[in-house]
Amino acid sequence: MSVKQGREFIVSKGFDSFFIDLNSAVKFNLRFFKELFLPPYEGREIIKQCYEIGWKSLPLISLTGFITGLVFTKQSRPSLAEFGATSWLPSLVAIAIIKALAPLVTALIAAGKVGSNIGAEIGSMRVTEQIDAMEVSAVNPFKFLVVSRVIATTVMIPILMCYTGCVAMLGSYINVHTNEMTSFVAFFEQAFSKISFLDIFSSLTKAVVYGYTIGIVGCYQGYNASQGTEGVGKAANASVVVSMFLIFVEEILIVQITNSIRG
Repeated sequence: MSVKQGREFIVSKGFDSFFIDLNSAVKFNLRFFKELFLPPYEGREIIKQCYEIGWKSLPLISLTGFITGLVFTKQSRPSLAEFGATSWLPSLVAIAIIKALAPLVTALIAAGKVGSNIGAEIGSMRVTEQIDAMEVSAVNPFKFLVVSRVIATTVMIPILMCYTGCVAMLGSYINVHTNEMTSFVAFFEQAFSKISFLDIFSSLTKAVVYGYTIGIVGCYQGYNASQGTEGVGKAANASVVVSMFLIFVEEILIVQITNSIRG
């Protein structure tokens, strides 16, 4: 057992801190599911957070999705042209966008914008003792702040993902139509000819998992913030970094599960 500055650690300070934080995160998640089904239900706050997360993210999501579809189509064209397979371009773009790019791009944008906002907002309430004041006022701060935001991100990220996919496919269509004069109906018939129900279901599953991850990580970091304004900045930064790391891990796991089902 190592000893440093009068404190005892099982292995080391960093190793012990990791498992202490992991235990705290597990308890935080379990508390969320416990509070989720208990009254009172903060319907008005949930609707407000859905507006904040969904509607206010549309401009950034629209621009990012459109550019993603346009650029991916533009970059894929020369490679397919070498094999005389440009007719496969709509199918290729649809597979890439619906199966991977739409949920991943939406989640990463939301992690940077929404996750950091949640972490900073709840963190500032923690360090200014507003959360403690809510407890004194007989208001359940966990229910009001955490549950409402996690529900909102879990609901809105799949909706934003569907919107991102539509905008990205529109950007792809504009590029294809400009070069081949393909009609709108022909483009989308060809694009979705190779898309199965499993592909759509797995993308929606990814979006739900990503939404929950972004919400719970942002709330956890903010709810446990300390050290004044410095802690607020750390909470916002950790919300983005941890969310993005978990999103990539979840992407790998869900893809492996989907491929095993597809068999």
